[in-house]
Amino acid sequence: MAQETLPDRSPAKGPGAGTGGESGGGSGRAARQGRLSGLPARVRAGGRAGWPRTLLAAASGLVMWLAFPPLDLTPLAPAGVALLTLALRGQAPRTGAWLGFVAGAAFFLPVLEGISAIGPDGWIVLSLVQALYFLPLGAAVSLVSWLRGWPVWTAALWVGEELVRGHVPFGGFPWARLAFSQTATPLTPYASLGGAPLVTFLTALIGALLAYAAVVAHRAHRARWAREGRSAGAWRAAAPAVAALAVIAALAGGGALIPTPTSGRPVTVAVVQGNVPRLGLDYLGQRKAVLNNHVQATHELARRVRAGEVARPELVVWPENASDLDPYAEPDAYNAIDGAVKAVGVPVLVGALTDTPDGEKVENRGIVWDPRTGPGDYYVKRHPVPFGEYLPFRDVLTKLITRFERIPRDFAKGTRSGVMRLGPVTVGDVICFEVAYDREVRDVARGDLLVVQTNNATYGRTSLPPQQIAMSRLRAVEHGRTILVAATSGISAIVAPDGRMVDTSREFVPDLQVATVQARTSRTLSDRLGAAPERALAALGLGAACAAAWAARRARAADGTNEGN
Repeated sequence: MAQETLPDRSPAKGPGAGTGGESGGGSGRAARQGRLSGLPARVRAGGRAGWPRTLLAAASGLVMWLAFPPLDLTPLAPAGVALLTLALRGQAPRTGAWLGFVAGAAFFLPVLEGISAIGPDGWIVLSLVQALYFLPLGAAVSLVSWLRGWPVWTAALWVGEELVRGHVPFGGFPWARLAFSQTATPLTPYASLGGAPLVTFLTALIGALLAYAAVVAHRAHRARWAREGRSAGAWRAAAPAVAALAVIAALAGGGALIPTPTSGRPVTVAVVQGNVPRLGLDYLGQRKAVLNNHVQATHELARRVRAGEVARPELVVWPENASDLDPYAEPDAYNAIDGAVKAVGVPVLVGALTDTPDGEKVENRGIVWDPRTGPGDYYVKRHPVPFGEYLPFRDVLTKLITRFERIPRDFAKGTRSGVMRLGPVTVGDVICFEVAYDREVRDVARGDLLVVQTNNATYGRTSLPPQQIAMSRLRAVEHGRTILVAATSGISAIVAPDGRMVDTSREFVPDLQVATVQARTSRTLSDRLGAAPERALAALGLGAACAAAWAARRARAADGTNEGN
């Protein structure tokens, strides 16, 4: 993108306008310093957002929300980025931070509405905490909007925001990343090249380019009227906008040229969704009923296999929390699971809660249960949910919030990979919201198949289960793997390596899914690059923000020198 020129930009002249230049009201020398710095006086001296920009920022968050499941209006993700970019453009960093927070709150409150199932206070607090990450994003985007190539730096800053949000504090919460709105779009194939961070970058880049095109088109329109209808200069002024739209079209079309191979060794798999009882049971009765549902569903699968109604699977997957009774300590639970596994006659990956050897904590396990040898290898969830599966600052918080008494013991954190042998293949297991984390999924993508064991019963019929399925679809393309999603109450699914939905369940019904899928061992470019694309793009955005801040500081120093003279 060409360097912006700054004369004649009063705030009243359009959404992309700033101040600085001879018409800004300052001295000629100060105006020249503003042009030399590339930053207008508003960025150097500060300014207020005003209601129009504040409302535009709020609208941008709501527009982005509409792009996510279950609404899936996917083109609105870059449109929301474009609106926020226009709101931030030309603002002081502190004003940009405020506008970013407004956009973040308008986005996270509706997109995380499913969290309200555990309490409206938890939902609101989590949403507003997530919105805080948009404070530095808004400040940085407002700064880089006056650098050459600002759409690129803006997009890179989105990657940086998601990197930080996905790591701190307590391991982060990377839900609702821009990439997870683009799981069935022309941008999806890019996941196999640079993972979710590249998809986020391209989504934000398209939004920033839309904002750039709007700014340039607005200026061209003004130029045409200023020249009393002479259109030649106006068309030349509009050429960058046309170029920006051409880049957008190229990015969208380029996704179709990226191969998403689906060939591999065929293996027949089964996913069991036993469902959960809804009412009328105490805590122990609920746990027994959930286990019994999955045992009965597996016996039903065995019956259908014997009757020739479905193909004989080579492996079966149960969901997280299929047994909240520790099968190592509860003989009834052990015998029920073992009987179901023997009936179907193939290894079953069983989701169960078990006690740690010292009895002080709980482990969330995926256990390989063999029909001949019983329980064997297992994976322990490495990323338990803070404030849900373990309680930071337990001694203080339990005194302040009585609800935390529902977490009497913390879940232990697993220490090893979830790659395990399950029948004829190796599977890479992640549990529940671990599917949102790049590192955890990348680590187990060495398996021939990927498995997501999850328990969505608490969040049933909210936006969270379909959002989790969307993440699984992106992961399938990112790593070129079939993904088996097993949920206690839904949504369970079988996802092909190209992101196609082979099968999917409804919620709160028992369901059996049997399909022949492709087991693959080849690695995608995203697997080989690992975290490098995310780190490089985040560093790019940070470097641009630092450069803009340095330029702003020099401009303020120059203004001070000029005033002293």
